[in-house]
Amino acid sequence: MNRIFSPFAFLLSLLFLLLFESACSPDQNQNTKELAQEMNDRKIKRVTNVQLTTTVDEWGKALILTTRKALTRELTKKPGDSTFCNLENIPAIQKLEKQYAITIDLLKAKDVTNPALDPKERDLLGAYVYNAQNKLEQNDNVQKLNDTLFVYNSPVATDDIICKTCTDNATLPFVIWRIVFNKREVIRRVNPKKLK
Repeated sequence: MNRIFSPFAFLLSLLFLLLFESACSPDQNQNTKELAQEMNDRKIKRVTNVQLTTTVDEWGKALILTTRKALTRELTKKPGDSTFCNLENIPAIQKLEKQYAITIDLLKAKDVTNPALDPKERDLLGAYVYNAQNKLEQNDNVQKLNDTLFVYNSPVATDDIICKTCTDNATLPFVIWRIVFNKREVIRRVNPKKLK
C-alpha cells in the first residue's frame, strides 16, 4: 500500500527538522548571550550623576593601567620612537576604544589651545600645565562635559617613559591621558546592583 503524505505532515516534519537543527547549533550559546545582553541593555536603569561619575572614575583608572602597559611596551621596544605616541598605532588600545565605546588620547601642553577640545577641557588642561610649571601635585579628574559626555584625565609622571617620549616640550615634560566616555554607553554597560 502506497502512503501519501499530506502537506500538513510534510510541513510538520520539516518544522521538526529545523527545530532540531537549531537546537544543536554551536552558535546557540553565543546567540543566547547576545540576547541576554540586549535584554539587559533595554532594562530601565536608574543611575545618578554621582554613580556615573564614580563609575567613570573607576573605569578610567582601570583603562589607564591597561593603556599605559600597552604604550610602555611599545616605547620600550623602540626607545625614543614617538610614532606610538599616536595611540592609533597601537592595536590593543584601538581594541579597548571599540570594546568600551570610548576615545583615548594623550594630550600635551600645546593642546591648551586645541579648538577640537571643549572649552572646559582646555581650561582644565591649562590648570594641569600651570601645576606642572610650578611643580604642584597633579591628580586624576572626571568632568561632565555636557549632557552626553564625561572626560577622565590622568597626568603622566614626568619621569615616566611615556612623558619623556611623548612630550612636546623637553623643558616642560607634560603629558596627560584623556578618556572620553559617552554617558549612554556607560549606563548601558553598568550593573545597577554593583552601584548600591
